[in-house]
Amino acid sequence: MTESSFTDQELLSYLDESLSTDLMSQIEAALRQSDRLRVRLAELARQRDEGVHSVGEIWRRNRLSCPTRSQLGGYLLETLPAEFQSFVEFHLQQTGCRYCNANLEDLKAGLSNLSADSQRRREKYFQSSAGYFSSQQDDE
Repeated sequence: MTESSFTDQELLSYLDESLSTDLMSQIEAALRQSDRLRVRLAELARQRDEGVHSVGEIWRRNRLSCPTRSQLGGYLLETLPAEFQSFVEFHLQQTGCRYCNANLEDLKAGLSNLSADSQRRREKYFQSSAGYFSSQQDDE
């Protein structure tokens, strides 16, 4: 791809690391080959840092369309209303939000750890209860 084939928004999203890995790789490869693209990217970064913002840039930077961590947990447990469940699925799969996908993976790991901890607790309760019941039967 040539340096002109990337939009300003894609380049700014590249700086925020919020693009799909494929597009990030394409921009990275183009940046290695093009001095003009590196200058353009530096100018965009300078403008952004000086406070030249669009509504879209503010929206993306503050991740206003990203679900919260608790909403991602609800998505994982399938407890969200159907329409919001569909939105979160679209956000994760179609937009490929790396932040939300990483957050979801973290929640999945925590859920599997929680399941293992819950199983260990149940076994302990069972063992202590079994011992309690067997000692009561011995007393009778």
